[in-house]
Amino acid sequence: MKRSKIILTFISCFLLISSCNDEDLDLTNPNQLSPESFFKNEAQVQSAVNAAYSNNQTHGLWSRHMFFMMDNLAQENGGNQQLEADKRQYLDYSFDSSHGPIADYWESCFRGINKANFVIDNQDAINEIPDSQMSPANKAKYIGEAKFLRALYYFYLVTRFGGVPLIINTPQGGDGIPRATESEVYQQIITDLSEAAPVLLPKGQEVNGRATQGAAYAMLGKVYLFQEQYEQALNAFDNVTGYSLEANYYDNFTEENEHGVESIFEIEYNDELGTDAQWDSSVSGAGPNEATFRGQEYGLLNWFNVYPSERILDEFEAGDLRYAASFYSSGDEYSEGTIVDGDLADAAGTIRRAGWRKYQNYYKDASEDQESGINMKYIRYSDVLLMRAECENQLGNQAVAVGLINQVRDRAGLDNLPTTLTERQVFDAIVHERAVELAGEQIRFNDLIRWGIAADVLSDTNFQESKHTLLPIPDREISSNEAVTSADQNPGY
Repeated sequence: MKRSKIILTFISCFLLISSCNDEDLDLTNPNQLSPESFFKNEAQVQSAVNAAYSNNQTHGLWSRHMFFMMDNLAQENGGNQQLEADKRQYLDYSFDSSHGPIADYWESCFRGINKANFVIDNQDAINEIPDSQMSPANKAKYIGEAKFLRALYYFYLVTRFGGVPLIINTPQGGDGIPRATESEVYQQIITDLSEAAPVLLPKGQEVNGRATQGAAYAMLGKVYLFQEQYEQALNAFDNVTGYSLEANYYDNFTEENEHGVESIFEIEYNDELGTDAQWDSSVSGAGPNEATFRGQEYGLLNWFNVYPSERILDEFEAGDLRYAASFYSSGDEYSEGTIVDGDLADAAGTIRRAGWRKYQNYYKDASEDQESGINMKYIRYSDVLLMRAECENQLGNQAVAVGLINQVRDRAGLDNLPTTLTERQVFDAIVHERAVELAGEQIRFNDLIRWGIAADVLSDTNFQESKHTLLPIPDREISSNEAVTSADQNPGY
């Protein structure tokens, strides 16, 4: 059983306020909250902040479409015959502005932003709570969590859509809000993370599942990296302390080892806490939605809708321990015996080379279902090491960069790279190492785009750099937001 973690079950009450109990805290019943009574005590503050977390658990984000979108766009997956059309469209880049899951992604993010804004807008009321009832440090921490979450949702948006409406206060009327520039959105993300990081608690002092100081600094460094501000990124990463690599790579992807020494931020799931709203939570984050479909969707013994593509399998070097930890091949052991060729066959009988092992429950269960409770890792320490290496390389410190890469390779059982590599050779090594270390973790597509190499890497697909670097602004937004019109649509759609 998972203990000491935030519960993100969301119960609507007025505009966006929720329940979300922490197993270790005695919170007020959120159904008894009213708009007039918000932010009168710590339990209510925590409840409102918890609501902002819950949108990560929607279908539009991590419960279903985030992994399909990002893994398929990066061609880390191939699609079996039974893969549904809206997910196959990511693989062949045939989606348009009417694509439902893309609209759900957009709306899920903005609903999360609205919930975070509700907390931030009321920080004066929070600070008026007597210190005898809520410490100043906790007041600052919860406001910091809301800023972290607002930054996180905006990062999801800006990386996939470019400039989007920048909403940093709860809207008071029905007027539309135009798209901000990409630069303006990134600056708001940096501001939020810079303000959040110093007031959040370090890992070990915070309840599992809540944003920590390390998570905020890691996100800040990542954002600076995406902006090619390498010195600022390193300064942020310098504050990501107290983490190390798991001795066993596979331990990052099992339920029993969540929040381990390598984990910096996770998307929380716990199927013991309720899944009644699993099919009713495309965008709202309302109701019990404490499970992800990834196990069954990717499971080679179950729906097997996708399989690891040949291009990602071929990326691994001989002897890389991460291969067997990431994929099941014929002859591999699982909880009920041995994988055979027939287990790797799709609905048409085509036998695939491998199936996904990462985030699968087969190490302990005979079968997957729709209620996987394995958390999704959003930032791991190995990711930070490789991002640091990228910054050092860009600043001319190739030997330092290689040392960071070799820390990751050591665990994989691979030979160290020589410290005499050129800048280009180090960059190529980083591109490779991120591909295999972070395979199937929804990271590679954004990497390919920001490096400017997507057109080359995906040249054998339908990817068009002038179009598919960004997703289309959803029709639902254009029809409902009077300040966003078809003239504001991203190129090519």
